Order: sequence, then C-alpha cells, then structure tokens
Amino acid sequence: MPIKYIPYQIKPLKGQAVLPFLRYHQQNTAKDFQLKGIPYFGVDLVEKVNQSGDKANDNLVIHGDCLNACAYLKDKDIKVDLVYIDPPFASGANYAKKIFIRQNPKLVAKLEEAEKKLKAEAGEEVDNSELQTLEETMYGDIWQKEDYLNWLYERLLAIKEVMSETASIYVHLDWHIGHYVKVLLDEIFGEENFRNEIIWGYRTGGTSKNTFAKKHDTILFYSKSDNYNFNTQYYRSYQEKKYNFNEKYPEIYDEGVGKWYHNSICRDVWEDLYPVGTEPGNTERTDYATQKPEVLLERIIKASSNKGMTVVDFFGGSGVAVKVANDLDRKFITSDVGINAIQTIRDRLVESGVSFDILKIKDGIDLFRNPQQTMDKLASIIPGLTIKHEFSDFWFGAMVDKGVVCPCWVPNLLDKNQAILNPALFSKILDETVKLEGVSKVIVCSIDIVEIEEINKMIKDYDLRDSEGKSVEFIFKDLKELIDLLVSPDSIEYKITQKDGKIVISFERFVSDYLMQKIDEFNSKKKASQKKIEISDEGLELIEYISIDSSNVKGVWKSDHEIKIDKKGYMIVDGNKTKNFWDGTIASDKKPLRLKVRNIAGDEIILSIEK
Repeated sequence: MPIKYIPYQIKPLKGQAVLPFLRYHQQNTAKDFQLKGIPYFGVDLVEKVNQSGDKANDNLVIHGDCLNACAYLKDKDIKVDLVYIDPPFASGANYAKKIFIRQNPKLVAKLEEAEKKLKAEAGEEVDNSELQTLEETMYGDIWQKEDYLNWLYERLLAIKEVMSETASIYVHLDWHIGHYVKVLLDEIFGEENFRNEIIWGYRTGGTSKNTFAKKHDTILFYSKSDNYNFNTQYYRSYQEKKYNFNEKYPEIYDEGVGKWYHNSICRDVWEDLYPVGTEPGNTERTDYATQKPEVLLERIIKASSNKGMTVVDFFGGSGVAVKVANDLDRKFITSDVGINAIQTIRDRLVESGVSFDILKIKDGIDLFRNPQQTMDKLASIIPGLTIKHEFSDFWFGAMVDKGVVCPCWVPNLLDKNQAILNPALFSKILDETVKLEGVSKVIVCSIDIVEIEEINKMIKDYDLRDSEGKSVEFIFKDLKELIDLLVSPDSIEYKITQKDGKIVISFERFVSDYLMQKIDEFNSKKKASQKKIEISDEGLELIEYISIDSSNVKGVWKSDHEIKIDKKGYMIVDGNKTKNFWDGTIASDKKPLRLKVRNIAGDEIILSIEK
C-alpha cells in the first residue's frame, strides 16, 4: 500500500479535447484520480556515486515508475525546468537487450598474447566477431490502445505537477500513437501551449515496396505557460562551393567533410541528426534498444533550458538525456522501471565522472526484474496453486481453499498496467467473476492495492452470489511476500590474499542458476550442427561488474573501487576505459567491507567480506 497520496494542486482539465477513448471520461475517474492524488511509496537511498560524506546531491537516478517518481519529487517540493520523455511507442513489439558472454579471465594470458601479435602486425584489436550472445526482453511495448492512453494520461498529469511555471516538455513518439497523444497533451497543457510538432527524419533502416518508408519520429513540444525558456538553435547547412549569398550567416569551410556550410536557424523538421551509432566515428552505442543520439538531446536541452537548470527524463532508458544534460552544465533527474536501464545509466554517468544519488521506490518492482521468469515461477511457488483448471484464460490458475475450488487471478507482469490492483482493474475481475457459475470464493493476488475502500464497496455493490445464495468471498494475497522465493541469488566463491600492499580478491567460481537456465534453453533450440554456448567450470564469463565498498558495512552502497568488463573483455576501471583484459581479480588499497557482483543479465548480489 502507498504510504500516502500526494495531493494535486492543478486546475480542472479544460475539456478542450474530445477524449471518448479514455476510460476516465466514461467512469469519471479522472476527477477521482486528481482528488485522490499520486500514490507515494517509501524510497530508499541505495547508492551515492562519486560523493564523499552525507552531502545531498541534486542529481538523481530513481529506480521506479514515472508516476511514483513524480510523487517523490512533489513531496520533496522539487520543481524541474525541462522534461524530455521517450515512452513506449505502443509499437506492438517487445524490445530485447543482447547479453554478451564475456571472455574467460582464466585465458587472459592467451588473449593478451593474441592482441600483442595483432597490434604488432596491423595495429588491430582482438577479433570478437564471434562473441557468444543471448537476448533478454527489457520491456514490452504491446498494448491495447485504450490501456496505453490511460497509462500515459496519468503520468502526464503527474509530470505537469512537478514542472516549474516556465518549464517545457518534449514527448518523443512515432506514427503508432503520436496523434492520439497530441490530443492528451492538448487537454493537459492546453492547446494554446502547444509550441511545435518536430519531425526528426532519418535515412537508416529498410525500405518498403508497398508504402513510403516510415523514416521519422515525432516530438511534441509543449510549454506549461506562455512564459517559457527558449533559445534559438542553428544547424549546419552544407553546400559544394562558396556562394557568398548570406552576410548574416557567413559561409565556413569544413575540412572534415570537404564542404562549405553556413549556420541556419532550425525549423521544425530535423534531418541533419544521425540516429545513434550510424554517424562515422560515433561511439555512443550502449546496446540498449531504442537508444537516441546525443546530438538530438543536445538540441532540445540547449533550446529549452539554461545552465544550472534541472532536466528530467522519466523514461531514462540508455541515459542519453541526463548524460547530455550534465555535459551541458545542467542538473538532472531520471527514472526507469527497468534495472538494466538503471545500470546502463549508472555506468554511463560513472564514465563521465558525475556525482549523483540512486534511489529505489519500494513498490514491489523487483517482481518485474524478469517478468516472464517470474510468471513461470509463480505457477510453482504460490501455495496450493495449479495452472490446470476449467475456468477461462482470464484466470491464471485455481486453488483449493477448505475443500472449495477457487479461480485465482494473478497480474500479468509483462503488462505494467497490472502492477497495482486498482478499482479499474478490479472491475475487470468482477466482470469475469459474474460469468462464473457456482463459485463461492475468488483468490486475487497482487503486488499492491490502492483504494481498498472503493474495491470493498464495489464488491458490496456487485453483490455476487454462489449457487446457494451466499455472497462470493474475495481473498487477497500479497505477491511481495514471495519475492525471496522468486529471486534465486547467484553464488560466488573467492579467496583473499595480499600482494604489494593491496588486498586482492580472486574469484574462483561464479554460479547463476537463472543464466544457466537461459543458456540451456538457448542451446536446446540449436541444431546438432550449430555452435552452442559453452561456459567454463568457473563460470567467470558470466560476470559483468564488480564493486568494493570499503566505507559501509550495510545500508547505502559506496563504490570505493569498481571494475566493469565490457563485451570484448576489456576493463573499465573506476569509469576509465582500458585495453586490459580482466584476470578474475579485484584489488583494493583499503580493506573491503562489502562486495557487489553483477552478472551479464543485470542481477546483482552483495556479500559481506569475511574477516
């Protein structure tokens, strides 16, 4: 349950737009939502990055949903100056991250010898073109249109609450849903505060024989009021030779591309910005699906904020917005529900030497770490549950309670809309219960419940009866109580020695049941002639990141020394990239108190160092 609700202070919706597709307008819950407020959950400070002492930091990375992040900011009276969001596009696809199996550190001498030979011959790096890879779904983008719009509507209302009066918002979408979202934005921010529909065009990707190729995204730009920040932006307009036709914007010769250019004022069509990783020499790629280029965010942030202002991205993804904000001397806040996103953002900012706090919203989000895996496990660990039943597909399974067979509803963790049981979602459960015959009890599992009084009132109003005329009983179960059973921690074997005045931790074995299960599933689909993924007995190839905390024995994590192993096996040491392979050890000048190890899928384990 939320600790409390953060009340809204906004004016009533203006009703300028016709929104027949929103359930809010059919059930009048928009008003209820505003009166109730934003659900506020507990928040833990989990790590202070590049900071000393307990000094608070304005830069925040929040592991949690946009809605709950807004509740936290509003509760702390934090106002922001620019919002950029790149939410799911309702594209009907799932987005996966490639998981790269690292090099076996036990072979580091062999790898270093091969690299020395290549460098001596041609100045090249070791060929990693045959890296072993897996895939893991980062987030699902499969929605019913109405559900998506309701979901985004709530979050846009909450975002407006934390924007300063001079703030602006940029909403990045494409052809799937952008035209509907513009209607939402007209209603929430007012048609008079619509500033631009920006078309970001690009030429990468495939073509179509049956339609014009879809080669642009749409970015909707709104301000909160008519008093907002805006700085004119320019782009380079290239030409083959010098024309001397514009004294205001003199022509300059770019030796890098061998052409003349002059600076032109940006219009609302942007075709001069490359998608990430496609521009020659670009090194931004983080292997994160839907990553956007830094030049795109640079234009937006420069246009609608000034130095020292606070830039926010509530769908942080690869961290491009906050990384660029920091580069441009802005403060930043970002949030994301995905642990992979939080880790990608964290590591990217560490490489930039940025100071920030990492917060975690305590709303049961761990259940969404690997949603499909969790759903599979739920079938076996919920006491008394069987997934073989005679009820409709709406019901996850059946349970026997005191000799009575009960249908059991479990949230679909692949659908973030089902994260919290609210009256709108419970209404669907009631509608399906009505269709059942002779049922006296219904089991409803949830991660959290809001507006329980309203839900109890709905049960009373429906007045459902079993075959004997008795009221149907609804039994609620909390899935958060099962988190410890759902998460199978990795195991680590190591030894500690001293060498050259340093304390050395040597990893001897690493076991991840989850990853080995994924690898076994992957290999089982391969034909006999196809190459399968092989993991050494030590399993150290499954480690991506190691951190030592020499400051705290518990509580907030402080990384006093860390190593990240990139997909080619090279080490990034305390944010600094190297061309050295990891040898299976980490050394510290100070006595390590705790050890954190992250596997290649993003799961982390923290161990107290044995004395």
